[in-house]
Amino acid sequence: MRCKLLTAAVVALGILVTGCSTLEKVVYRPDINQGNFLTPADVSKLQKGMTKQQVAYILGTPMLQDPFGSETWFYVFRQQPGHQDVTQQTLTLTFDGGGSLSGITNDTSMMKQEN
Repeated sequence: MRCKLLTAAVVALGILVTGCSTLEKVVYRPDINQGNFLTPADVSKLQKGMTKQQVAYILGTPMLQDPFGSETWFYVFRQQPGHQDVTQQTLTLTFDGGGSLSGITNDTSMMKQEN
């Protein structure tokens, strides 16, 4: 009886001391995708001089628009696969006063996963 109690205490103490950090890769984490998923083929269809309607037809509605006007559109896609680092793609489209596409900036960044 005393041996079983001692074994149980050692196992419980071992679990408390190691915590979940050693089992991190075993624990399931779902992939989390947020925002506008854009394929390179869709982005390559963009050309300067296109109207806002043409851009919206190709890419859909933007996630964010410039709060001080509608001359800049932001398409943001953030992907956090399971136990890997987070990646974020930000496509920034700038329109001139006439509503035609004048600037295209495509940035991809990688962020360290927060624990």
